[in-house]
Amino acid sequence: MSAMVSSTALSAPTADGVSVGVLRVEAGGVPGAGRVLPTRAELAAVLPWPGLRRGSTVAVHGSVSLLFALLSEATAKGSWATMVGLPGINLVAAAEAGVSLERLAVVPQPGSDPAGVIAALLDGVDLVVVGGTGQVLDADARRLSARARNRGSVLLPFGRWPGAEVQLRCSGARWRGLGHGHGHLRERDVSVHAEGRGAASRPRSCRLLLPSRDGSVAGVEERPAARAHLRAVTG
Repeated sequence: MSAMVSSTALSAPTADGVSVGVLRVEAGGVPGAGRVLPTRAELAAVLPWPGLRRGSTVAVHGSVSLLFALLSEATAKGSWATMVGLPGINLVAAAEAGVSLERLAVVPQPGSDPAGVIAALLDGVDLVVVGGTGQVLDADARRLSARARNRGSVLLPFGRWPGAEVQLRCSGARWRGLGHGHGHLRERDVSVHAEGRGAASRPRSCRLLLPSRDGSVAGVEERPAARAHLRAVTG
């Protein structure tokens, strides 16, 4: 966990009696100290900040690989993350993408009060991923985004989320590796698009290998012909 959080666990019971371990902020700790959590350099082209800004809500649509890519650098550098409401998540794929499993907590089933569980986790975890967003009422979603701002956590809903500052989507996915009737799927070339409000109001996009051959994220190198064509078009 980040330096502002102690290793003392608290118990936050839900309506079903399920207890979720969260960490207590040290007295005098400043939520959001070190305002940006690191991300992979390949994602810098689509984020409005040089990383994941503490207190922000970034919605990810449709791509678990993109979600892992957002978590990888921060967890590798010492931040803690949790995934709520994603019971089928593939932890092997997460590790291959660079996510530090030692700093990842999983809450597959948050019970009948998902908003309460998410709120408790936002009090002490750096990055909180939320699945099953359709089960969260719009009013609760806005309150949780406000709580993330107040606590200095990063909220990463996997799906629709009212009021998210940034919306990330993938399109144009093309798998590489297959030849003429033979071969293996090696990597996936996708376009990542970002839009939102405030600092993210200007749409951005980039092309990534998601995943690349080793399971992580990588930039797509433009071919010389493509670069020459781009120079000719832009003058």
